[in-house]
Amino acid sequence: MSEDAIRENIVRWGKSLFDRGLTAGSSGNISARVDGGYLATPTNSCLGFLDPARLSRLDAAGNHVSGDPPTKELPLHFAFYEGRKCGAVVHLHSTYATALSCLSDTDPTNAITPITPYVVMRVGRVPVVRYTRPGSSEIRPLIAPLIPDHSAVLLENHGPIVSAATLDGAVYAIEELEEAAKLALLLRDLPVRRLPQSAVDDLNATFKLR
Repeated sequence: MSEDAIRENIVRWGKSLFDRGLTAGSSGNISARVDGGYLATPTNSCLGFLDPARLSRLDAAGNHVSGDPPTKELPLHFAFYEGRKCGAVVHLHSTYATALSCLSDTDPTNAITPITPYVVMRVGRVPVVRYTRPGSSEIRPLIAPLIPDHSAVLLENHGPIVSAATLDGAVYAIEELEEAAKLALLLRDLPVRRLPQSAVDDLNATFKLR
């Protein structure tokens, strides 16, 4: 996909996520690999009103080279790019996943209980990373050890961040994570039928994430 096409795709998905209430105001950010570097949504921008020409262009080292100044959350994104062979990263403040990140009894090793096959197929296990100030470089070493084995993490009291080979894939995964978080909260005090480990193992073997 050309850089122009990737720019248009970032704008298209940003508007879709915003219009559906998956991130509000100027929250959330998107990035994608392009030849020679990366594109990222600008700082303090609203995902619903992005301009493809004003997206932040970064070189291969992550230095800002053109467009508006990039999101302050670049340390989050580059933790994934450095640790995985991913082509895009999406971070949202979606309601249910963020609510799950605020609960003190959320399992830190896997925030999303495997009760549907699609969360296993598209997201996998989602560890919780302890709170750091948004935009702080302190988050990078906390995420780095998790990235080789996880395509997504939940930031404590903050929200989800997901990586995938393509931007489409990252959006589908973070949408699935949000739906799974919604189910987890709706079923929180009810007797839940979890997927058996044999089913989880089969899904992991069949739809291995990278």
